[in-house]
Amino acid sequence: MFMRYLRLKTVGLLCALLLWWPVSSSAEPISWPGNAKAAVNLAYDDALASQLDYVIPELDRHGFRGSFYVPAAAPLLLERLDEWRAAAGQGHELGNHSLFHQCDKQRPGRDWVAPHQDLSQIPVEAFAEQITLANDFLFLIDGETERTYTPPCGDVRVGDRDYLTPVKPLFLGAKSIGSGGVTPSLESLDRFGITVAVPTEVSGEELIAVVEEAARRGTMANFTFHGVGGDYLSVSREAHNALLEHLAAHPERYWVDSFVNIMRHLRDH
Repeated sequence: MFMRYLRLKTVGLLCALLLWWPVSSSAEPISWPGNAKAAVNLAYDDALASQLDYVIPELDRHGFRGSFYVPAAAPLLLERLDEWRAAAGQGHELGNHSLFHQCDKQRPGRDWVAPHQDLSQIPVEAFAEQITLANDFLFLIDGETERTYTPPCGDVRVGDRDYLTPVKPLFLGAKSIGSGGVTPSLESLDRFGITVAVPTEVSGEELIAVVEEAARRGTMANFTFHGVGGDYLSVSREAHNALLEHLAAHPERYWVDSFVNIMRHLRDH
């Protein structure tokens, strides 16, 4: 009888300890370098001239590292290869944006997609091989072995088949077009579905509002730009510069870095 009583007391004590014991460190909130309130990634798609001519010099002037998602077969990637390699040497990320930037022509508003570039007509296995080849090509430029991915047009399916899942082992993370550029929460974060803002024809105030919201939430802001002051899907240089100036003026508030570095931080912490 006494032993049964002792066992019950022991179980009760253990339950009380479990209820009292603080949450383990693995459940602690993620903190950003320098105790910044938000991580910010500035990404630029499609290997465009305005990115080489204007964006990279401006990022360098502020000491920021951006992410450039370049289709491996993009003409300007080959024509100005030395400049892209130099940008990588400065710490900018060359991210995988597939080989040929193929998109699903069957979706609304996709009349501009050429028939031979229609993603819906390509076998999943073939597209996965193209993504792998793009990684290999980028390695020849920058020598990096860890990379992230942005799907062209945000498409992650070939017909009714998901192509992203088979290539996840190639990447630390991937971006997605969805609910905007501010990550709502870092809890249960899907590193392969991080949504981005894709700004066009916006003001500097609108861009700044995105990073301010991320700082209020203590999460991160992710932008996917295309042209800046030129090319297509463009924002003005004035708006882009206003964002850079705001970020530079508040280093205690924002950690600005490449997407691959942010993903490394999330992986390691």
